[in-house]
Amino acid sequence: MKVMVKSGSSVIMAAAGIACMLFMSLSASADVASEGKRGSDIGAECSDTLCFSWSRNVIDGSRTGVECPSADNAAEALGYVKGGKYFAPSGNVYRSRTVRKTAELVMAAQPAMAPVKKVVGYSPRVMKAEYPESDLSNYFIDKLMSATESISGKPVDVGIVNFGGIRVDMPQGDVLVDDIMSMFPFKNHLVYVSLKGSRLREIFSGMAEHGFQVVGGVRLVAKDGQLVSAEIGGEPIDDDRTYGLATISFLLNGGDDLSLSKDALEIIEYPVYIYDAMMDIITRDTAEGKPIEYSRDGRVVILDSGEGE
Repeated sequence: MKVMVKSGSSVIMAAAGIACMLFMSLSASADVASEGKRGSDIGAECSDTLCFSWSRNVIDGSRTGVECPSADNAAEALGYVKGGKYFAPSGNVYRSRTVRKTAELVMAAQPAMAPVKKVVGYSPRVMKAEYPESDLSNYFIDKLMSATESISGKPVDVGIVNFGGIRVDMPQGDVLVDDIMSMFPFKNHLVYVSLKGSRLREIFSGMAEHGFQVVGGVRLVAKDGQLVSAEIGGEPIDDDRTYGLATISFLLNGGDDLSLSKDALEIIEYPVYIYDAMMDIITRDTAEGKPIEYSRDGRVVILDSGEGE
C-alpha cells in the first residue's frame, strides 16, 4: 500500500485561511492521498481492507493576506503572533485560540522547510497536465524515458505513465524543490519493460476505448473508442518487434487499470523514485541554462465521429 500525505491542509484553511502550508511545510495534512485520477475524477487505491483517495482543496487566504512563504520571508508572508493574538499580513487581528495555535504551528515549521524552498529551476509559464496530452505530461514522460534509458543502458522506444501521477501544475517563474515534491509525491520506481509490438497495440487499443494515459515515443490516433493508427518512432507498430518501454512500478500490475507486466519479455525495476529522477534532470538542465519548457506535439489525436485523420 502506498500512502502519501498531501500538500495543504483543510484544517488550517478552515481555521485561519492561511494558504500554501504544510507539504510546503513538512508534508503534513488532514487529507491522506494515494495515486488516482486528477481533477474531478477522484481516484482510489485499495488494499484488502482499506481504500485511500485523493481530493483537492482550494485554499483561500484572501482574508488574512497570507502568501506562500519562501525560505527568508516567513514573517512577512505569514504574519506574527503577539500577546495571544495572531496579526495577519492583511492587518486583520485574530483573537481565536485555534487561529493563533494554527499560525504558531505553521511559523514554527518554517526553519525546517528551508531545504524544500530552494530554487531548482525556472519555468517561463504555467504548464498543466491535461487530457489527452499536454505540455507538462509530455515533458514528464519524455524526461522519464531519457532517465530510464540512461539508467538501464537499454534503448527505450516508448513511455507510459498515468495522469494521476502528476499532482500539481508546473508554476510560472522560480520552481522550488517543494514544487517538484508536490508534483511527484508517490514512491514509484522507474521500470524498464520489454514488450512485443502486439502487446503494445493491445495496450493502446485499451486506452482508445477507456481513456488515454501519458505516452511518449508514439503517435496514436483514435476515433469512436477505437485505435485508428499507432506509430512508434514515426513507424507503424511492428507486432513482431520487441520494444523497450519506460514506465513506473504502480502500472505493472493493475494501477489505473494497466497491467504493463503482462506478457513482458523482461522487467527491470530500479530503486530510483520518480521525484529523484525528475530532480536530477531539472537540476542538470538548470545548470546548463535550460528553462523548464515544453509543448504539445500531437502525439495523441482523438477524432470526432465522421472526421478523417
